[in-house]
Amino acid sequence: MDTPLLNFRKVHFVTSAPDIRHLPNDGGIEIAFAGRSNAGKSSALNALTQHRQLARTSKTPGRTQLINLFELEPGKRLVDLPGYGYAQVPLDMKLKWQASLSEYLQRRESLKALVLLMDIRHPLKDLDLQMLEWASNSDLKILVLLTKADKLNPGPRKNVVLQVRKATQVFGDNVLVEAFSSLKGTGVEEVTRILSKWYQTEDTPEDLPEEE
Repeated sequence: MDTPLLNFRKVHFVTSAPDIRHLPNDGGIEIAFAGRSNAGKSSALNALTQHRQLARTSKTPGRTQLINLFELEPGKRLVDLPGYGYAQVPLDMKLKWQASLSEYLQRRESLKALVLLMDIRHPLKDLDLQMLEWASNSDLKILVLLTKADKLNPGPRKNVVLQVRKATQVFGDNVLVEAFSSLKGTGVEEVTRILSKWYQTEDTPEDLPEEE
């Protein structure tokens, strides 16, 4: 039986926070979007939700400085995390962003899955691999989106997807890899299907893993 698709157009902004202490109640299910500052994260969120200005886009990478929360339905939230790497900002500000990102990933109980965005022309950089390893060790579901897929012809695009799928097998069965283009709409339908399924999990933040 197919999972009913969520209407991502119904999303609305909840809050922006510098750290988890300023976020609302840690309950329900959150799926977070993360990636390097130039990976096209904001554009991907806008394409998925069909809201042009849901997430701020800029010619200057690294403009997402806060943890941004959006709600689809009660208890089902999208999270836009600060970009990592690249951003040309003062070191103390970059360290502050990294601390905020790390704290959210490690301590937010409602976080159930991570959408990790990478430019299809430059996938699997060191920080991307660190994020994959951390998410895998935390038993999160992981969707790698290879963004800006319109920059490659179909043949090379398919080859990169296959290469990244092969490379991420080391992180276990929880990793999915898809090509994505916010400009052409490539992958939007597939991401909608995957995330809708992940939001249907019956796990709650209060559930504790059973001891083996």
